[in-house]
Amino acid sequence: MIRLRTADKIEIVTLMDNYSDCLIPSSKNVSRCPHYKNGKVAPPLLAEHGLSLLVKVFARGKSHSVLLDAGWSANGVLHNLKELEINTNGIEAVVLSHGHMDHYGSLKGILKLITNPIPVIVHPDVFLRNRFLTLPDGEKITFPTLNESTIQKNGVQVIKNTEPYILAKELVMVTGEIERTTNFEKGIPNAYLERRGKIERDLIMDDQGLIIHLKGKGLVIITGCAHSGIINTVRYAQKISNMDQIYAVIGGLHLSGINFEPTIPWTLEELKTTNLTVISPMHCTGWKAMLAIARELPVQFVVSSVGTTLTL
Repeated sequence: MIRLRTADKIEIVTLMDNYSDCLIPSSKNVSRCPHYKNGKVAPPLLAEHGLSLLVKVFARGKSHSVLLDAGWSANGVLHNLKELEINTNGIEAVVLSHGHMDHYGSLKGILKLITNPIPVIVHPDVFLRNRFLTLPDGEKITFPTLNESTIQKNGVQVIKNTEPYILAKELVMVTGEIERTTNFEKGIPNAYLERRGKIERDLIMDDQGLIIHLKGKGLVIITGCAHSGIINTVRYAQKISNMDQIYAVIGGLHLSGINFEPTIPWTLEELKTTNLTVISPMHCTGWKAMLAIARELPVQFVVSSVGTTLTL
């Protein structure tokens, strides 16, 4: 068991998500994207089918920043970083939640902006080739591949790891490979890969998230897509941290589409048993799931939008 230091405060900036809305008002712990700068209308932030979160953790008067994912396009997150006036040199490490293209698009450009070499933590399967989907009519849709050498050219240290991994002076834990224990979270049924000349189901074992222990409140769990299943992710976070109390669940929950919408009621019932205080579903969660979460957990629900800073 790995012990996490407790964080006094957490700030999560949504650098990229599927949705942008500058008319959502800010609230006590949620600061929305800026409408204006120096008396003039601010340039727009970009949204796309992708995710990128800047996680800033505070403890004992010091702060540490970790970037989770980098969106889909090569320029989207870079544009938003510029408009939000975020200094990338404060980023101590990058974590990729998994190897799908909508989570690493701007990575190369971000690494070029950071003057000091930093670690990039990945599951080894992030660099798998020959991943694809099959459609009902038999068409095969091939996924782009992240090239490891492209990252290494930026002078970073690529850390391939399947086990829980500690970052930010023991304030942030990367889950590593997540155990699959529920009977309803079964992954993408039409996802496959070719490995050593054989076709097999792609269970997306590279899926991983972040865990932070917020002082006096419990675990904050941050996901990219939760391809392992969000309930599997929550249970595994509890296991490896040896803590039961869940304070917040933030990120993609992958409950969209005909294969996942039937699991929304089961997922919600399980989430409600955790007695969480904050839930901010993003990216691949899907509108039906977001509406269900907002209906069933209205006090806990925080709508996501590009440029939002959530303070815990």
